[in-house]
Amino acid sequence: MISMLSMLALLSVAACAEEPEFEKARSDMTQRERDSTIAHSGLPGSEVVRRGMSVADGQARRAAMFDSMSSQ
Repeated sequence: MISMLSMLALLSVAACAEEPEFEKARSDMTQRERDSTIAHSGLPGSEVVRRGMSVADGQARRAAMFDSMSSQ
């Protein structure tokens, strides 16, 4: 009975514990920074992320070019 109460107390303390520090640091990164980290990591699929970022950058450049042309 005593061990059951001590286990219950331990579980209740663990449930109230603060969020791990690495979770807070990860949330400080922008989505672009996270994607760039994955793209350069060598993980499976990282080449797809790199290519997606390249395509998105090209689209942004084209959109900026068209915006500057329409404002003249």
